[in-house]
Amino acid sequence: MSARFTDRVVLVTGAGSGLGRAIALAFAAEGAKVVAAGRTAGPLDATVALIEAAGGTAAAVTADVADAGSTRQLVRRTVEVFGGLDVAVNNAGVFRGGHSAADFPLDDWRTLLDINVTGVLHALQAEVAHMRAHGGGAIVNIASNLGPHVRIPGVFGYQVSKAAVSAMTRAAALDHIADGVRINAVSPGASESTMSLLPGETEAEREVRMKEQSPLGRISSAAEVAAAVLYLASDAAGSAVGTDLVIDGGVSA
Repeated sequence: MSARFTDRVVLVTGAGSGLGRAIALAFAAEGAKVVAAGRTAGPLDATVALIEAAGGTAAAVTADVADAGSTRQLVRRTVEVFGGLDVAVNNAGVFRGGHSAADFPLDDWRTLLDINVTGVLHALQAEVAHMRAHGGGAIVNIASNLGPHVRIPGVFGYQVSKAAVSAMTRAAALDHIADGVRINAVSPGASESTMSLLPGETEAEREVRMKEQSPLGRISSAAEVAAAVLYLASDAAGSAVGTDLVIDGGVSA
């Protein structure tokens, strides 16, 4: 295993499960000091325990990205605990689906905007404020292939929210590269997380479905998505600015 992130401080939101946990573990395995952030302490503590059991360094911080003050406090706490902030991964997000545009529940719409869109903005603002005052850094937002790269019926609100994340990433990247802050996105397709399961679907049933729906014939592993995130956050991606890296097995090719 390489050590691309030795002694660097990495903040991962939505790190209590799924892709966020996999990303946090991957950074820790390469030497990073990881802050695992999310709304619920228990899952974050479990992520930290997994990192520490593998010999890594991590801390759990509860925060709600939908609240600007909470997100600013998250960045302040990260700096207090580990002395800085070099990399941030804005992964926190929710899924709401099952309705067309005309019938989309406004409560679900507000939730998607508050967390998936405004939550990313809150995080970007707090992270960039610190990074540009302390020599720069790298930010990776987690978007989706749904919305920016491919559309399907019945997932209106989620697709709109993730298209906004992709656009926000590119616009912010241009605004802040002169500050020494590189901002990019990863857009996963169906991957190793509960969010890719249809209502009531088992993992075995998803495996059968993906053989028909994906050119690759399977979901992407959490490790494959994490590897894309780590690449964009690494020095090797020094000229990647405003990139939206799609990891979906060719679905949107």
